[in-house]
Amino acid sequence: MCSIVNNLSSKKYRLFANFLNQLAKDLNTFYHTKLNKTFKVSNKLIGKGYDPVTSADKAFEKFIRKKIKKTFPNHQVIGEEFGYKKTNSDFTWVIDPIDGTRSFVIGNPTWSNLISINYKGYPVLGLANFPVLKKYYLNSSQKIAYVFENGKRKRLNVNKKVLFKNVKVSAAFHGWLSLDKQKKIPKVLKLMQFPCSDALSYSHLAEGRVDVVIQCSNKIWDIHPIIPIVKAAGGIISTWDNKDGVNAGNILITTNKIVHNKFLKLLKPVLK
Repeated sequence: MCSIVNNLSSKKYRLFANFLNQLAKDLNTFYHTKLNKTFKVSNKLIGKGYDPVTSADKAFEKFIRKKIKKTFPNHQVIGEEFGYKKTNSDFTWVIDPIDGTRSFVIGNPTWSNLISINYKGYPVLGLANFPVLKKYYLNSSQKIAYVFENGKRKRLNVNKKVLFKNVKVSAAFHGWLSLDKQKKIPKVLKLMQFPCSDALSYSHLAEGRVDVVIQCSNKIWDIHPIIPIVKAAGGIISTWDNKDGVNAGNILITTNKIVHNKFLKLLKPVLK
């Protein structure tokens, strides 16, 4: 997949990075002027579980799609709420209008807008925007990513030198892993000492605040925008069975190869 990313020109990187940088600012203004008010909540899984969607999710996605259509009218778009707009373009935008809708519903500020631009199916730039926290994460190339806060930007670097015995682990199973399966990975459970806060945990890993993030049942819009940010910061991403993270599903992100391989081994019993 790296060869696909390598084929993207630096001019294209600048174009998309500038667009996403401005979009983050526009999304924050949109939220604080239009959406920071009472909203409607409905359940997508009535009778089968709980998967909330709000009027704000839909408003955000419409807003993002409108911005993309204005600047890149021929590009494809995949969004969580309004599906797939197919074209012949090699470029596809992947949108999670509110990642962490449960957090949004109860007033937890860790929810975000996640957006990636994919080239031939692979995410090359990502934006993780946190309107309530008033900061956003964005990569500008394969090797450079920043967090923007209070009018300043800081380059992102994972904690590459962390030893396994010192790792800070943020994890959540989102109801996917049964108690019986959890009993098969006692070492992982023991190491889960830091809360998992939606996509903010992935962003915190890119900042060097945590060293391992484990999550279950991610959809492409949950993880594609995160992949280029974390990779540019030096992180390693895969599924629990060590396939490319672009496949989504159960995701493991770490800061170095040694730690990554140890966690792949620790997670193996739940794959059987």
